[in-house]
Amino acid sequence: MTEPTRIIAIRHGETTWNVDSRIQGHLDIPLNDTGRRQAHRLAQALAGEPITAIYASDLWRAHDTALHVSRAVNVDVTTEEGLRERGFGEFQGKTFAEIEAALPEQAMRWRKRDPGFAPPGGESLLQLRERVVSTAQRLAARHRGELIAMVGHGGVMDVLYRAATRLDLQAPRTWELGNAAINRLLWSPEGFSLVGWADTQHLDDDTRDESYS
Repeated sequence: MTEPTRIIAIRHGETTWNVDSRIQGHLDIPLNDTGRRQAHRLAQALAGEPITAIYASDLWRAHDTALHVSRAVNVDVTTEEGLRERGFGEFQGKTFAEIEAALPEQAMRWRKRDPGFAPPGGESLLQLRERVVSTAQRLAARHRGELIAMVGHGGVMDVLYRAATRLDLQAPRTWELGNAAINRLLWSPEGFSLVGWADTQHLDDDTRDESYS
């Protein structure tokens, strides 16, 4: 019997736009100081893990987070566009309040998680799920019996959690999508399963690293 692929799924570290609740989508926003500190601590936490491959979104906030892990485990980062955040089209760069004021009907469909709704120029939840699940399955199938890391975004983590727990796209979210949290999944040809989610112990220590003060 073929062993499953073990996956560590990671959302990128914090950005200024995360703090401002501004929609990033495919815009290439870098980590802020807190995000770089989170990525550093994430790397320290994973330094002893037998990771054989690291895949990361091509957007800098995810790729930079992955590079911290790469240096800790001595494994190169492979860029994977399929791990990008949901494309939000004309919503990108705006806060929800701004969208609600300008486009109340579209804002309502987004808030209600209408699976077929796509912001102008963006992706629907159905399109996002298809992209992320097919990408994660393809990558996992390359590494049966191994441990790999996938570094992406909040929307990517949400899709992976739902895939592993068999939850519908419209089910209310009751789980966290924390920056630089460690999430663990298994993949086999039967699909994904959940091992652990939202481990942030490595971020809970208030001691500031000197190099990130």
